[in-house]
Amino acid sequence: MPTFQSRYTIQSCLFVFPCQDTDEFILPTGANKTRGRFELAFFTIGGCCMTGAAFGALNGLRLGLKETQNMAWSKPRNVQILNMVTRQGALWANTLGSLALLYSAFGVVIEKTRGAEDDLNTIAAGTLTGMLYKSTGGVRGIARGGIAGLTLTGLYALYNNWEHMKGSIARQSL
Repeated sequence: MPTFQSRYTIQSCLFVFPCQDTDEFILPTGANKTRGRFELAFFTIGGCCMTGAAFGALNGLRLGLKETQNMAWSKPRNVQILNMVTRQGALWANTLGSLALLYSAFGVVIEKTRGAEDDLNTIAAGTLTGMLYKSTGGVRGIARGGIAGLTLTGLYALYNNWEHMKGSIARQSL
């Protein structure tokens, strides 16, 4: 390790030019280097809100242009289009943000209760989220919401573990 010397100290060049392969943060003793479900909940909720706002804005633009196609380009038409963009953006951001909040809350509670972090938590949280979100529709709505949540999170779990499953199937066929 190269060093430079002055009359007062001997210092390593690592203090002046830090290496890129060292850890960027100092972790407490026993802490994981990966984020847990609780830390990821904030990213999930914010990401879903932003995705919903972007999708809703595009949908609002489509609807606004469709509804005002017979009007000439003027301020009232522009205002009506902007109102549709704002309404749809807020509606979709609220919807997806609420779903993400429910999913994250269920996920954290299930993880803390079971004491394990696996795909079962993901599937259970998705199923419970769908059931609670559609609970105002009665028993039939609860069933539909639960099936939708189970299907979506089951597909996500399959996608997330595809390489692992493909490897274990290849080992079994040998």
